[in-house]
Amino acid sequence: MAFYSPDPAMGQCLVDLVRALEQDGRPGLSDQLSITWVRFPQSQLDRAAQLAPEAYWSLPCPGATWRGDQLRYPASVVKLVYLIAAEAWLQQDLLQDAPELRRALAAMIQDSSNNATAYVVDRLSGTTGGPELAPAAMETWTQQRQLVNQWLAGLAWPELDGWNACQKTWDDGPYGRERVFYGADNGNRNRLSANGVARLLQGVIASALVSPPACARMRPLLYRSLDLQQRAADPENQVDGFLGAGLPADAQCWSKAGWMSQARHDAAYIEGEDLPPTLLVVFAEGAACARDGELLPEIARHLLAARCDG
Repeated sequence: MAFYSPDPAMGQCLVDLVRALEQDGRPGLSDQLSITWVRFPQSQLDRAAQLAPEAYWSLPCPGATWRGDQLRYPASVVKLVYLIAAEAWLQQDLLQDAPELRRALAAMIQDSSNNATAYVVDRLSGTTGGPELAPAAMETWTQQRQLVNQWLAGLAWPELDGWNACQKTWDDGPYGRERVFYGADNGNRNRLSANGVARLLQGVIASALVSPPACARMRPLLYRSLDLQQRAADPENQVDGFLGAGLPADAQCWSKAGWMSQARHDAAYIEGEDLPPTLLVVFAEGAACARDGELLPEIARHLLAARCDG
C-alpha cells in the first residue's frame, strides 16, 4: 500500500508544471526531474505519537509523483537516512550516545558537513577509511558498510526498493578503500528515490519512525529559518536556491537539501497559516539543474499555490 493516495488532479498539476518548466528554457528537464508531492488535511507534527505505525500509515492523504520511484544520486539528502539510522542504532544499543556523536549529527544535518557525515557513517558501520585492503579484509569491510542498507530493507517499504545508502559524502572524492568500494564506473554510488525520501521525512515529522522521542530530537536539526537576515549570515543555509526560498515568510520548513556539480535536490515538510501542510521532495539532476537556483523555489511556489480539487 502506498503511503499516500494518488490524486489525479494533483497528478495533472505536476504534469502541467513539468511541461511548463521544460518549455521555459529548460530542455530535457522532464527526464532530469523527480517530484513527490503530498498534501495533508492537518498538521503532521507528532501526528503518529499516539498511534501504532500501521494505523498512522493507513491514514489517507492525497499525493502525486513525477518519476518518484526513479533511483537517482541523492547528494547530501542521504544524510537524512544516516540521521534516522543513528537514532535507530541508539535505540537498539548498537551505538553509545555521546556528546561527540550528537555534535556530528547536528553538523551533518544543520551544516551539511561532509566531515561529520564521514564520522557518522564510520560509527554506523564500524568501519574507517584508509589505504586499500587485502581481499579478505575488504570483503569484511564491505559487509559492514551494508548495515544501513540492511536496516532499510528491514523496513519492508516498497518505496525503498533498489536503494543504496552506504557511501560517505565528499568534498573532492574518495580515496583508498573508499574508492575501491565505489566500484567500477562508480557503480556502487548512493541512490535513492524521491518517494522513499518523502516517506522517511514524513515519518520523522509525524513521529512514525524509531520512536517519538527520537523524532523529537531529529526535527529541530531539520528546521530551517526563513528569516532573510539569518539566511544572509549563513551562505550554506539550505534555503536559498532550494524549496524554502519559494515559501511565504511566515511559513515553517523542515528540510534537507543536496547540492553538487550534477544535482540540486531538496526534501521538505512545510506548514503555514494559509498553506495546506505539504510534503515536497524534488530531485533535479544534471549540470544545468545544479546551476539553476530558481528551479526549486519556482516548483515550491507553484505547488503550494496550486488548486487541485479535481
